[in-house]
Amino acid sequence: MQRMKSDIGLIGIGVMGENLALNMEGKGFCVSVFDQSSARLDQFASTRAAGKRIECCHSVKLLVDSLALPRRIMLMVPAGKPVDDVIDALLPFLQPGDIVIDGGNSHFPDTTRRVQMLEGQGLLYVGVGVSGGEEGALLGPSLMPGGSRAAWHSVKPIFQAIAARVEGVPCCEWIGEEGAGHFVKMVHNGIEYGDMQLICEIYDVMRKLLGMTAAEMHEVFKVWSEGELKSYLIEITRDILAVQDEDGLPLLDKILDKAGQKGTGKWAVTTALDLAVPLTLITESVFARVLSAMKDERVVASTLLPGPVPEYSAGRRAFVDQLGKALYAAKIVSYTQGYQLLQAAGKAFSWNLNYGGIASIWRGGCIIRSVFLGRIQEAFVGKPDLDNLLLDPFFRDSMASAQQGLRHVLAQAVLNGIPVPAMSSALAYYDGYRCANLPANLLQAQRDFFGAHQYERTDQARGTYFHTNWTGRGGETASTLYSV
Repeated sequence: MQRMKSDIGLIGIGVMGENLALNMEGKGFCVSVFDQSSARLDQFASTRAAGKRIECCHSVKLLVDSLALPRRIMLMVPAGKPVDDVIDALLPFLQPGDIVIDGGNSHFPDTTRRVQMLEGQGLLYVGVGVSGGEEGALLGPSLMPGGSRAAWHSVKPIFQAIAARVEGVPCCEWIGEEGAGHFVKMVHNGIEYGDMQLICEIYDVMRKLLGMTAAEMHEVFKVWSEGELKSYLIEITRDILAVQDEDGLPLLDKILDKAGQKGTGKWAVTTALDLAVPLTLITESVFARVLSAMKDERVVASTLLPGPVPEYSAGRRAFVDQLGKALYAAKIVSYTQGYQLLQAAGKAFSWNLNYGGIASIWRGGCIIRSVFLGRIQEAFVGKPDLDNLLLDPFFRDSMASAQQGLRHVLAQAVLNGIPVPAMSSALAYYDGYRCANLPANLLQAQRDFFGAHQYERTDQARGTYFHTNWTGRGGETASTLYSV
């Protein structure tokens, strides 16, 4: 008897691919898988895939032949050239209407290029952001699909079946055209960088300023994990602080302070610069990882460069409360900046992004999931054209009550020489955004002085430009208009 055709194919059975395949099979779908490593494929077939409706194929052609029409093939391979290589290997065996799905962390311009290329050959292409890590892939990730809209009706039943659910609603909805899905995943990862760095800075203040033990910090994070700061990252930090090594000492204290990164944070930062979005907190979070990687230099510098004399002596309990407020305020700014990047991209690329819907997708399954996101969803549902999250009544009031904690924590951290780049940038952004008069008037005068770049005047209509012969030696010819 001929075997029933599979509903979907999956190429790349690393940690994420293997668990996604098991998730799909567990939701009632027949899955075919392929991996370049025959040993890995055989091991999967004889262990976790044994007895399940998962067919392990030893060639791309066998995988394609095993699929029902239109074929749906999901790639879980590293971003960049590996994706293009797999697409090239697939093309000879595909026919019009077949759907290629990239579930890796691809850069959104690459996804846009691939959408255009495959659509030009009668094929459909979906770039889907997948968040949730190993556990999310198996039990229910957050999915952010974009690309060929015509493919959505075909992939939707599978994606929404395997996605995480919050209040019965799947954490998966169509994002938009071209590379929109991977763009949203990039912003998600940027916010993730920010959240992680903020928590690390709070942890650093706790241990260095307050002298708290891992067990004591665990108790604080346990309280926070049940309140307004409740989130996946707060919960795993709570759990990390409780883990002991074989000798009974905190395992965290033995982990080298040298962070890694895969590049999505950097992409968010460079894209923000291209779109003129002040993504300062996430940028500082990326640079904090870069600075951490300079471990050997930092060790030498620690013996040569003097710092301040510690001077904090106030009560611990009150300060811990301020730390919670500081973290909450900075977190608001992090999401505010991330959403500004999403909004700028929507305008620049003509993507009709559903900002409230994106927050809803992020409420479950993904790394940045938190109760916080429900408030963001409500903000954009209530006012879809909201210019800035800080202007929403809930977040405006939240910052009003939490900002003093952020200021107090930063002041003490600076006085005691504890680096807090992400929290510092959060407050600088907040104060800059609420400031009606910034010193950029002097900056424009300087630019006009040395480069004749012109300026606008407060006593003249906007859009009228002026140049001053500041030295009396220059001419009246001005440079091109300044851009903002």
